[in-house]
Amino acid sequence: MDAPAYPLFLSLRASTCLVAGFGGVGRRKVAGLLACAPAAVHVFDLGEPDDEEGRALLRHAAVRFFARPCTEEDLRPCRLVFAATGSREENARIAALCARLGLICNCADAPGEGDMIVPAVARADCLTAALSTGGGSPALARRWRGELEAWLAPRARMARLMSELRPLVLALGMDTRQNTRIFRTLAASSLQDCLERGDLDGCRALLEQTLPPALRDRITELLDAVA
Repeated sequence: MDAPAYPLFLSLRASTCLVAGFGGVGRRKVAGLLACAPAAVHVFDLGEPDDEEGRALLRHAAVRFFARPCTEEDLRPCRLVFAATGSREENARIAALCARLGLICNCADAPGEGDMIVPAVARADCLTAALSTGGGSPALARRWRGELEAWLAPRARMARLMSELRPLVLALGMDTRQNTRIFRTLAASSLQDCLERGDLDGCRALLEQTLPPALRDRITELLDAVA
């Protein structure tokens, strides 16, 4: 991929995804997809796995396994496709079919033949960070994913509190500028530091200073949600 990739977070709730190949790479793709609760994951490989790890993935309610190569008809209902077989020719065939059908495809052994690369993903509660080296060094991306996870962990409580607070503020029906002032004031405040230290009195004081009177009786509820 010569041009920079466009980053996005894609909802798979109503999507059928396809993974061709169920070796080490294919299994990682299946596990990553299942973490995002897709409607279905169709897995194609020439033979069923003979180990418990592989069988456990295939027992997931969203997974259907097919002991054969995928066809064009198999691809048509899919939103996202991973060509992760051990065959260069087979991966190229799948990538070409996806290009013709207008499907988003990741080609594991030749990223340039697809139109998507998979970033290293770090998660902490409701926070998600994705990091890509553009395919230049997956090993570095994996290392930095660990550093991102450590960075995200103490910030997850702040993100959780703000996600609990946002609908409460919006439900008051105030002017957009007032809502923006509240959110930006809290984001720039020392509330995150207080949460990291476990200083609930400090958190309470900051929320009392910033929130409108109608929400001050919800502060204990908000803090309990991130305790």
